[in-house]
Amino acid sequence: MSSEPSFADPQGGRRALVVRRSPRARRVRLVVDPRDGAVKLTVPARANLASAVRWAESKRAWIEATIAALPRPDPLADGATIPFEGRDYRLSWRADAPRRVTIDDDRIVVGGPEELAVPRLLRWLRAEALVRLKAETEHYCRLAGVTPARVGIGDAKTRWGSCTASGDIRYNWRLILAPPEVRRATVAHEVGHRLHMNHSPAFHAAVARLYGRDPAPERAWLRANGSRLHSFGRG
Repeated sequence: MSSEPSFADPQGGRRALVVRRSPRARRVRLVVDPRDGAVKLTVPARANLASAVRWAESKRAWIEATIAALPRPDPLADGATIPFEGRDYRLSWRADAPRRVTIDDDRIVVGGPEELAVPRLLRWLRAEALVRLKAETEHYCRLAGVTPARVGIGDAKTRWGSCTASGDIRYNWRLILAPPEVRRATVAHEVGHRLHMNHSPAFHAAVARLYGRDPAPERAWLRANGSRLHSFGRG
């Protein structure tokens, strides 16, 4: 709606407020999408829409500061820097290199036609993520005494992992960019939901038991660096 507020971005543009009613929402929720800076307001089905929009507009300073703090989109191109398991590598495309993505010292090397290099790299990153996340999920399921979960990957906007009531677990593939301990803490968190489908003290105690300690430092790292992980391959 044209009457809804918009918010400034550092490039001089405007970000319109995107409003969505959700029958499942229990409260009004305002987020700035870390992937593209979209400003999204989720409103419960019976909540007063005008009041919710006014409340969002009252958060203008926070919204515009959050947009300004987001990393710029970081396209993957020859010479770009990309993290892999928490270590920065330089992306190197060579037409004569093997098409199988390889790590050579401080470089991630991609061969073949240049226009296929980025899709090939992204497929490789997703495959590497799935292998590690499956193995780590099985490990924590054994520790928890639960049956192994069915594991999938995606590119969720705000969640790094989710666990369904049936026990299926889905992760954001970008966890492969983060340090291994951050990825494992996320896995322990999701497997913890196989024991407690909530965020109660019992759940947090179970996660700490599975992980070996309180994963607060890893959660803090992800909050501080998650936007950077979302920036790679965009723009």
